[in-house]
Amino acid sequence: MESRLSRDIALYTSARVAIVAVVAAVLVLFKIPLLVALAVAVVAAFPLSLVLLRGLNQRVTEGMAERGKTRHAERAKLRAELRGDE
Repeated sequence: MESRLSRDIALYTSARVAIVAVVAAVLVLFKIPLLVALAVAVVAAFPLSLVLLRGLNQRVTEGMAERGKTRHAERAKLRAELRGDE
């Protein structure tokens, strides 16, 4: 499970960086200065990634929620053992 979550996070991050790169490249083709194009691309990439990467974002969110539940259960078990409730 952990490797799938790691893979999904890496894919999602790479896809978001690619969206920024593509938007910046398009803006540079229209003779917009690189720094301005990058700034606009970062701002524009957020809503674009929400729309274009919806499925991958959902997988990452579900994986992180599942991992959080597992960690919470492990922490509760450890606390019970430390209290001597086991």
